[in-house]
Amino acid sequence: MRRFALHTMVASNELDPQFIIETARMLFTLAVRLRDELGIQLEFVNLGGGIGIPYRPGEQAMSYAEVSDGIRALYEQIIEPAGLGGLKLSFECGRVMTGPYGVLVSRVRHVTRKYKDYVGLDACMANLMRPAMYGSYHHITVLGKGEGSPTQVVDVTGSLCENNDKFAIDRELPVMQPGDVVVIHDAGAHGHSMGFNYNGKLRSAEYLLRQDGSVEMIRRAETMDDLFATVEW
Repeated sequence: MRRFALHTMVASNELDPQFIIETARMLFTLAVRLRDELGIQLEFVNLGGGIGIPYRPGEQAMSYAEVSDGIRALYEQIIEPAGLGGLKLSFECGRVMTGPYGVLVSRVRHVTRKYKDYVGLDACMANLMRPAMYGSYHHITVLGKGEGSPTQVVDVTGSLCENNDKFAIDRELPVMQPGDVVVIHDAGAHGHSMGFNYNGKLRSAEYLLRQDGSVEMIRRAETMDDLFATVEW
């Protein structure tokens, strides 16, 4: 028995609901065409991922109600009249489910000036790869230094010997000193899950902040024994 479904991935971190709705229109139309021209009855349509989160201050989160209403209207307009009313739909929304609910907490190790100002952290791209990999923006705050604090424009760097190991480039942030605690936001979807051990970097522990304010370690920090656990001597 052969079974069929449709799956697409045409958006990434999209904040415009119409983009997702038009993706549904495209797949619904194709589902009807596959049935009419080839006799293929689909079990489900996977609309993929792509729903984004507002990484930058001032950005608006996508309206899930608008997405839902728009897709429902298309389903009633295209799928049901074609006799495909039992067609199931699915999404892959990992970013919006996890991204905004994880932060990378790091400490300033060094502050230096060469031809520009640098702030070096004890975290690195092994903890959060996106900024180094493709220049993604992650908002950064410094604990205890809010609005009105003196600022400076800096590159925020990691601790690897890689010239792209940076969390921010030419970012205006509060003036920092060694020991300051830095919070890098929206790291829940692409942080630990993309971690690696380059240069012998051990992955950090993960902590869960509960609604009552308590904190619980849910993943311990790696040790050197972990790093060499798969080596045959």
